[in-house]
Amino acid sequence: MTIDTQSLRPLFTEWARIMEANKTVLTELDSVVGDGDLGLTMSDGFAAAARYAQQSDERDVGRFFYMAGKVMASAVPSTMGTLMASGLMQAGKSFKGREVLGFTDAGALFQAWYDGVQQRGKAQPGEKTFLDGMAPALVALHASDEPQTAARKALLLAQQGVQQTTGMLAKHGRAAIHGERSRAFVDPGAMVAQLLIQGYFNFVQAMCPSDGL
Repeated sequence: MTIDTQSLRPLFTEWARIMEANKTVLTELDSVVGDGDLGLTMSDGFAAAARYAQQSDERDVGRFFYMAGKVMASAVPSTMGTLMASGLMQAGKSFKGREVLGFTDAGALFQAWYDGVQQRGKAQPGEKTFLDGMAPALVALHASDEPQTAARKALLLAQQGVQQTTGMLAKHGRAAIHGERSRAFVDPGAMVAQLLIQGYFNFVQAMCPSDGL
């Protein structure tokens, strides 16, 4: 099955829906270690990206992702908004010139997102950030499993990654101010990564009702 930019619209819509549905969760997590605006930032940022996706007639997948990132960056010019936008824009660079993707490109998509965030934020795995939710999921997404199987495994691994941020020492942002106390908290950025994978899993479920189709 091939996926063009029109087929990607539901993915952006699902990301926006999930961020809105989890706005309170993200706000509560961020209120413990940050300034409590993450829920609003993610819901507004992904809503803006989804509006772009619905209205765009762009056929180049790379430019489609890149412009969605640009729109997000303008809508939510905060630290996390900029990081998420950087991930989308890096995905755009990776797919420049392509008009279709396959589910086998999921690893490349989320790897590019991970790389864009890492390059902008200068973090490393294990430092209690978005990367710690996304890195485990990449293992499953790079595998050659059927789309549903890969997405299901990726979601499970992302969830485990989020839980494992409890115990990590925060080295970036406001969370780092808490020092050793930061080990007691789940990282809200890692939760954003889990929600991205959840959105992708839901998208795959809708596009491929059963493995092998």
